[in-house]
Amino acid sequence: MKLVRWAAVAALIAAAPVWAQSPRPAQAPAPAAAADDPVLARVDGAAIRRSDAISFQRNLPPQFQQMPLEALIEPIIERLVAQKLLAADGRKQNLQNDPDLRRRMAAYEERLLQETLLGRILERRVTEAAVRQRYDAYIKENPGKEEVRARHILVASEAQAQAVIRDLRGGADFARLAGERSIDPAGKASGGDLGYFTKDDMVREFADAAFAMKPGDVSTAPVRSQFGWHVIRVEDRRAVTETFEELRDQLTSELSQELMQAYVDDLRKTARIERFGLDGRPLPAAPQTPR
Repeated sequence: MKLVRWAAVAALIAAAPVWAQSPRPAQAPAPAAAADDPVLARVDGAAIRRSDAISFQRNLPPQFQQMPLEALIEPIIERLVAQKLLAADGRKQNLQNDPDLRRRMAAYEERLLQETLLGRILERRVTEAAVRQRYDAYIKENPGKEEVRARHILVASEAQAQAVIRDLRGGADFARLAGERSIDPAGKASGGDLGYFTKDDMVREFADAAFAMKPGDVSTAPVRSQFGWHVIRVEDRRAVTETFEELRDQLTSELSQELMQAYVDDLRKTARIERFGLDGRPLPAAPQTPR
Protein backbone atom coordinates (compact mmCIF):
# COMPACT_ATOMS: atom_id res chain seq x y z
CA MET A 1 0.00 0.00 0.00
CA LYS A 2 1.35 3.40 -0.93
CA LEU A 3 2.36 5.71 1.89
CA VAL A 4 -0.31 8.34 1.11
CA ARG A 5 -3.08 5.76 0.99
CA TRP A 6 -1.85 4.14 4.22
CA ALA A 7 -1.86 7.52 5.94
CA ALA A 8 -5.45 8.11 4.81
CA VAL A 9 -6.52 4.71 6.14
CA ALA A 10 -4.79 5.35 9.45
CA ALA A 11 -6.46 8.77 9.73
CA LEU A 12 -9.91 7.28 9.15
CA ILE A 13 -9.31 4.57 11.70
CA ALA A 14 -8.09 7.15 14.20
CA ALA A 15 -11.41 8.96 13.79
CA ALA A 16 -13.47 5.83 14.50
CA PRO A 17 -15.68 5.63 17.63
CA VAL A 18 -13.93 4.96 20.93
CA TRP A 19 -16.10 1.94 21.63
CA ALA A 20 -17.30 -0.83 19.33
CA GLN A 21 -21.00 -1.26 18.78
CA SER A 22 -22.60 -4.56 19.57
CA PRO A 23 -22.58 -6.84 16.50
CA ARG A 24 -25.74 -6.83 14.42
CA PRO A 25 -27.80 -10.02 14.60
CA ALA A 26 -26.94 -10.93 11.02
CA GLN A 27 -23.20 -10.85 11.77
CA ALA A 28 -21.37 -13.83 13.13
CA PRO A 29 -20.20 -13.29 16.71
CA ALA A 30 -16.49 -12.94 17.32
CA PRO A 31 -14.87 -16.27 18.28
CA ALA A 32 -14.84 -16.85 22.03
CA ALA A 33 -12.39 -19.75 22.36
CA ALA A 34 -8.87 -18.60 23.22
CA ALA A 35 -7.38 -20.79 20.50
CA ASP A 36 -9.45 -18.98 17.88
CA ASP A 37 -9.03 -15.58 19.50
CA PRO A 38 -5.29 -15.00 19.95
CA VAL A 39 -3.77 -12.07 21.81
CA LEU A 40 -2.45 -9.51 19.33
CA ALA A 41 -1.00 -7.04 21.85
CA ARG A 42 -0.78 -6.35 25.57
CA VAL A 43 -0.82 -2.96 27.29
CA ASP A 44 0.50 -3.20 30.85
CA GLY A 45 -0.78 -6.77 30.89
CA ALA A 46 -4.24 -6.01 29.42
CA ALA A 47 -4.83 -8.18 26.35
CA ILE A 48 -6.00 -6.96 22.95
CA ARG A 49 -7.40 -9.95 21.09
CA ARG A 50 -8.28 -10.67 17.50
CA SER A 51 -11.98 -10.33 18.38
CA ASP A 52 -11.31 -6.76 19.55
CA ALA A 53 -9.80 -5.92 16.16
CA ILE A 54 -12.78 -7.52 14.37
CA SER A 55 -15.26 -5.51 16.47
CA PHE A 56 -13.32 -2.32 15.75
CA GLN A 57 -13.29 -3.00 11.99
CA ARG A 58 -17.08 -3.43 11.99
CA ASN A 59 -17.43 0.23 12.97
CA LEU A 60 -15.25 1.59 10.17
CA PRO A 61 -16.71 3.02 6.93
CA PRO A 62 -18.15 0.33 4.62
CA GLN A 63 -15.18 0.26 2.25
CA PHE A 64 -12.89 -0.73 5.14
CA GLN A 65 -15.32 -3.29 6.55
CA GLN A 66 -14.97 -5.23 3.29
CA MET A 67 -11.16 -5.31 3.39
CA PRO A 68 -9.17 -8.24 4.85
CA LEU A 69 -8.37 -7.63 8.51
CA GLU A 70 -4.69 -8.20 7.74
CA ALA A 71 -4.64 -5.10 5.51
CA LEU A 72 -5.77 -2.86 8.39
CA ILE A 73 -4.34 -4.56 11.44
CA GLU A 74 -1.47 -2.12 12.13
CA PRO A 75 -3.53 1.09 12.45
CA ILE A 76 -6.31 -0.81 14.24
CA ILE A 77 -3.89 -2.15 16.86
CA GLU A 78 -2.40 1.31 17.30
CA ARG A 79 -5.88 2.71 17.91
CA LEU A 80 -6.76 -0.07 20.35
CA VAL A 81 -3.50 0.47 22.24
CA ALA A 82 -4.31 4.17 22.50
CA GLN A 83 -7.75 3.32 23.86
CA LYS A 84 -6.25 1.01 26.50
CA LEU A 85 -3.74 3.66 27.57
CA LEU A 86 -6.36 6.39 27.85
CA ALA A 87 -8.84 4.18 29.70
CA ALA A 88 -6.19 3.03 32.16
CA ASP A 89 -5.12 6.60 32.85
CA GLY A 90 -8.74 7.59 33.36
CA ARG A 91 -9.11 4.88 35.98
CA LYS A 92 -5.95 6.08 37.72
CA GLN A 93 -7.59 9.49 37.96
CA ASN A 94 -10.70 7.82 39.42
CA LEU A 95 -12.90 9.10 36.58
CA GLN A 96 -15.02 5.94 36.75
CA ASN A 97 -16.59 7.37 39.91
CA ASP A 98 -17.44 10.74 38.36
CA PRO A 99 -21.26 11.13 38.71
CA ASP A 100 -21.77 12.41 35.18
CA LEU A 101 -19.67 9.61 33.72
CA ARG A 102 -21.55 7.01 35.75
CA ARG A 103 -24.86 8.31 34.38
CA ARG A 104 -23.53 8.16 30.82
CA MET A 105 -22.14 4.65 31.35
CA ALA A 106 -25.49 3.52 32.76
CA ALA A 107 -27.30 5.01 29.76
CA TYR A 108 -24.88 3.28 27.38
CA GLU A 109 -25.33 -0.01 29.21
CA GLU A 110 -29.10 0.33 28.86
CA ARG A 111 -28.76 0.96 25.14
CA LEU A 112 -26.57 -2.12 24.70
CA LEU A 113 -29.05 -4.21 26.69
CA GLN A 114 -31.91 -2.96 24.49
CA GLU A 115 -30.01 -3.62 21.25
CA THR A 116 -28.87 -7.07 22.35
CA LEU A 117 -32.30 -8.13 23.62
CA LEU A 118 -34.16 -6.93 20.54
CA GLY A 119 -31.46 -8.27 18.25
CA ARG A 120 -31.83 -11.76 19.71
CA ILE A 121 -35.62 -11.63 19.56
CA LEU A 122 -35.59 -10.55 15.93
CA GLU A 123 -32.95 -13.09 15.02
CA ARG A 124 -35.27 -15.83 16.26
CA ARG A 125 -38.51 -14.48 14.83
CA VAL A 126 -37.68 -12.53 11.66
CA THR A 127 -36.92 -15.66 9.67
CA GLU A 128 -36.97 -16.24 5.95
CA ALA A 129 -40.21 -18.20 6.39
CA ALA A 130 -41.84 -15.38 8.38
CA VAL A 131 -40.91 -12.77 5.78
CA ARG A 132 -42.13 -15.00 2.94
CA GLN A 133 -45.42 -15.54 4.77
CA ARG A 134 -45.80 -11.79 5.00
CA TYR A 135 -45.00 -11.48 1.29
CA ASP A 136 -47.70 -14.02 0.40
CA ALA A 137 -50.24 -12.05 2.45
CA TYR A 138 -49.17 -8.82 0.76
CA ILE A 139 -49.52 -10.30 -2.73
CA LYS A 140 -52.96 -11.67 -1.84
CA GLU A 141 -54.10 -8.16 -0.88
CA ASN A 142 -52.18 -6.46 -3.72
CA PRO A 143 -52.50 -8.68 -6.79
CA GLY A 144 -50.36 -6.34 -8.88
CA LYS A 145 -50.50 -3.22 -10.99
CA GLU A 146 -52.02 -3.58 -14.42
CA GLU A 147 -49.76 -2.63 -17.30
CA VAL A 148 -50.51 -2.11 -20.97
CA ARG A 149 -48.13 -2.41 -23.89
CA ALA A 150 -49.17 -0.10 -26.71
CA ARG A 151 -48.00 1.62 -29.87
CA HIS A 152 -49.03 5.10 -30.88
CA ILE A 153 -48.79 7.48 -33.80
CA LEU A 154 -48.63 11.12 -32.74
CA VAL A 155 -49.65 13.78 -35.25
CA ALA A 156 -50.28 17.51 -35.07
CA SER A 157 -53.97 17.67 -36.07
CA GLU A 158 -57.21 15.75 -35.78
CA ALA A 159 -57.49 15.56 -39.58
CA GLN A 160 -54.07 13.88 -39.80
CA ALA A 161 -55.08 11.40 -37.08
CA GLN A 162 -58.30 10.57 -38.93
CA ALA A 163 -56.27 9.92 -42.08
CA VAL A 164 -54.04 7.51 -40.14
CA ILE A 165 -57.10 5.63 -38.84
CA ARG A 166 -58.50 5.32 -42.39
CA ASP A 167 -55.18 3.95 -43.69
CA LEU A 168 -55.00 1.42 -40.83
CA ARG A 169 -58.53 0.26 -41.59
CA GLY A 170 -57.40 -0.17 -45.17
CA GLY A 171 -54.71 -2.60 -44.06
CA ALA A 172 -51.68 -0.33 -43.58
CA ASP A 173 -49.00 -1.56 -41.15
CA PHE A 174 -49.10 0.34 -37.86
CA ALA A 175 -45.35 0.27 -37.25
CA ARG A 176 -44.61 1.45 -40.78
CA LEU A 177 -47.06 4.35 -40.50
CA ALA A 178 -45.56 5.33 -37.15
CA GLY A 179 -42.13 5.52 -38.75
CA GLU A 180 -43.46 7.64 -41.61
CA ARG A 181 -45.90 10.00 -39.91
CA SER A 182 -45.39 10.16 -36.13
CA ILE A 183 -43.94 13.39 -34.79
CA ASP A 184 -42.77 11.57 -31.67
CA PRO A 185 -39.01 11.04 -32.33
CA ALA A 186 -38.84 7.92 -30.17
CA GLY A 187 -41.98 6.56 -31.80
CA LYS A 188 -40.60 6.99 -35.30
CA ALA A 189 -37.57 4.88 -34.42
CA SER A 190 -39.50 2.12 -32.62
CA GLY A 191 -42.56 1.80 -34.80
CA GLY A 192 -44.52 3.68 -32.13
CA ASP A 193 -43.82 1.04 -29.48
CA LEU A 194 -44.08 2.51 -25.96
CA GLY A 195 -43.38 -0.73 -24.14
CA TYR A 196 -45.29 -1.61 -20.98
CA PHE A 197 -46.60 1.20 -18.78
CA THR A 198 -49.00 1.73 -15.89
CA LYS A 199 -51.91 4.14 -15.98
CA ASP A 200 -49.96 6.62 -13.86
CA ASP A 201 -47.07 6.66 -16.34
CA MET A 202 -49.01 8.47 -19.07
CA VAL A 203 -51.03 11.67 -19.36
CA ARG A 204 -54.65 11.12 -18.31
CA GLU A 205 -56.29 11.33 -21.78
CA PHE A 206 -53.87 8.83 -23.32
CA ALA A 207 -53.98 6.46 -20.31
CA ASP A 208 -57.79 6.45 -20.11
CA ALA A 209 -58.04 5.54 -23.77
CA ALA A 210 -55.34 2.86 -23.75
CA PHE A 211 -56.60 1.12 -20.61
CA ALA A 212 -60.14 1.01 -22.03
CA MET A 213 -58.91 -1.08 -24.99
CA LYS A 214 -58.18 -4.79 -25.41
CA PRO A 215 -55.09 -6.34 -27.02
CA GLY A 216 -55.35 -5.92 -30.79
CA ASP A 217 -57.68 -2.90 -30.57
CA VAL A 218 -56.88 0.26 -32.54
CA SER A 219 -58.32 3.68 -31.76
CA THR A 220 -61.65 4.26 -33.51
CA ALA A 221 -61.27 8.00 -32.88
CA PRO A 222 -58.21 10.19 -32.34
CA VAL A 223 -57.15 10.82 -28.72
CA ARG A 224 -56.13 14.38 -27.93
CA SER A 225 -53.54 15.26 -25.29
CA GLN A 226 -51.24 18.17 -24.56
CA PHE A 227 -48.75 16.65 -27.04
CA GLY A 228 -51.08 16.42 -30.02
CA TRP A 229 -53.38 13.77 -31.50
CA HIS A 230 -52.76 10.07 -30.88
CA VAL A 231 -53.79 6.91 -32.67
CA ILE A 232 -53.27 3.98 -30.33
CA ARG A 233 -52.90 0.24 -30.80
CA VAL A 234 -52.86 -1.96 -27.67
CA GLU A 235 -50.48 -4.93 -28.01
CA ASP A 236 -50.80 -6.61 -24.60
CA ARG A 237 -52.08 -6.26 -21.02
CA ARG A 238 -50.65 -7.82 -17.88
CA ALA A 239 -50.72 -7.56 -14.09
CA VAL A 240 -47.27 -7.15 -12.57
CA THR A 241 -46.57 -8.08 -8.96
CA GLU A 242 -43.47 -7.05 -7.06
CA THR A 243 -41.07 -9.91 -6.44
CA PHE A 244 -40.06 -11.19 -3.02
CA GLU A 245 -36.55 -9.83 -3.50
CA GLU A 246 -37.90 -6.37 -4.35
CA LEU A 247 -39.99 -6.29 -1.18
CA ARG A 248 -37.72 -8.23 1.18
CA ASP A 249 -36.14 -5.22 2.93
CA GLN A 250 -39.44 -3.37 3.30
CA LEU A 251 -41.28 -6.42 4.66
CA THR A 252 -38.40 -7.31 7.00
CA SER A 253 -38.40 -3.79 8.41
CA GLU A 254 -42.19 -3.76 8.88
CA LEU A 255 -42.18 -7.16 10.57
CA SER A 256 -39.30 -6.15 12.85
CA GLN A 257 -41.07 -2.96 13.91
CA GLU A 258 -44.29 -4.81 14.66
CA LEU A 259 -42.53 -7.50 16.70
CA MET A 260 -40.58 -4.94 18.73
CA GLN A 261 -43.72 -2.90 19.42
CA ALA A 262 -45.65 -6.03 20.43
CA TYR A 263 -42.84 -7.09 22.77
CA VAL A 264 -42.79 -3.66 24.45
CA ASP A 265 -46.59 -3.68 24.72
CA ASP A 266 -46.42 -7.02 26.55
CA LEU A 267 -43.83 -5.63 28.97
CA ARG A 268 -46.08 -2.64 29.68
CA LYS A 269 -48.87 -4.94 30.87
CA THR A 270 -46.94 -6.03 33.96
CA ALA A 271 -44.92 -2.86 34.57
CA ARG A 272 -45.77 -0.06 36.98
CA ILE A 273 -45.33 3.13 34.95
CA GLU A 274 -45.64 6.52 36.61
CA ARG A 275 -45.64 9.83 34.73
CA PHE A 276 -44.61 13.25 36.02
CA GLY A 277 -44.91 16.74 34.60
CA LEU A 278 -42.01 19.08 33.91
CA ASP A 279 -42.45 20.45 37.44
CA GLY A 280 -41.99 16.96 38.90
CA ARG A 281 -45.59 16.61 40.03
CA PRO A 282 -47.38 13.30 39.32
CA LEU A 283 -49.62 13.29 36.27
CA PRO A 284 -53.06 11.67 36.46
CA ALA A 285 -53.11 8.09 35.25
CA ALA A 286 -54.17 7.67 31.64
CA PRO A 287 -57.62 6.07 31.28
CA GLN A 288 -57.53 2.40 30.42
CA THR A 289 -58.69 1.66 26.89
CA PRO A 290 -61.12 -1.27 26.82
CA ARG A 291 -59.94 -4.21 24.76
